[in-house]
Amino acid sequence: MNLTPYTALSDKFGVQIDFHPFYLIEPLTSREFRAQRINILDYTAIVFSARHTIDAFFHLCEELRVKVPETMKYFCTTEAVAMYLQKHIVFRKRKIFYGTGTPDSVLALIGPKHKGEKFLITTADNGNNEAITRLFDKAGLAWTTAVFVKSVSQDLSGLDLSAYDTVVFYNPSDVKSLQENFPGFQPGGLKFVTYGRHIVNAMEEAGLPIEIKAPTAEAPSVAKALELYLEAQR
Repeated sequence: MNLTPYTALSDKFGVQIDFHPFYLIEPLTSREFRAQRINILDYTAIVFSARHTIDAFFHLCEELRVKVPETMKYFCTTEAVAMYLQKHIVFRKRKIFYGTGTPDSVLALIGPKHKGEKFLITTADNGNNEAITRLFDKAGLAWTTAVFVKSVSQDLSGLDLSAYDTVVFYNPSDVKSLQENFPGFQPGGLKFVTYGRHIVNAMEEAGLPIEIKAPTAEAPSVAKALELYLEAQR
């Protein structure tokens, strides 16, 4: 996370901003992965959207004694994700492709040339892949999703939420961790900021009010959303 915008908020408004992870991402165990009945070698192309999923994929391949063939193709959502593959394989442009961060950019990479591949879309246990799978369906591609990483709630017993005015959530796993650590939690005067549409349902199901939603046209980031909110409170 780039802390610079938050440092600027602290300096400008005199607010205290703390960073405390509510959950961590961990790779699935081989037993958990096998329960999905996925055979990696049935696929000729892998779709990655995160670096921790890449680590989990190759870790599981090693643990399951799956030798990934040299012919395997890798489609990544961004250049940063694609470059991270160098940690595990030799980077070859003929088999590694990357988009600009959107599902449409990944589809553009596939095009007619790679339409015949069988795609394995890697995801997290709480991942929302509807945007990309909908496009894959529309394009008539052969695909399957497989979970490679899971979110694990952290021990928040030492965290005093009453000491804060606002809490920012980025993921449904944040909500899950809150509920597990504080059964029967009531927000009282605590305000919540959310980033992304996928977390809204989790907040509604938990009965938690959302004070600020991002991204929006005016606030493409949480830092900008907080800045606008703090300006309005002056």
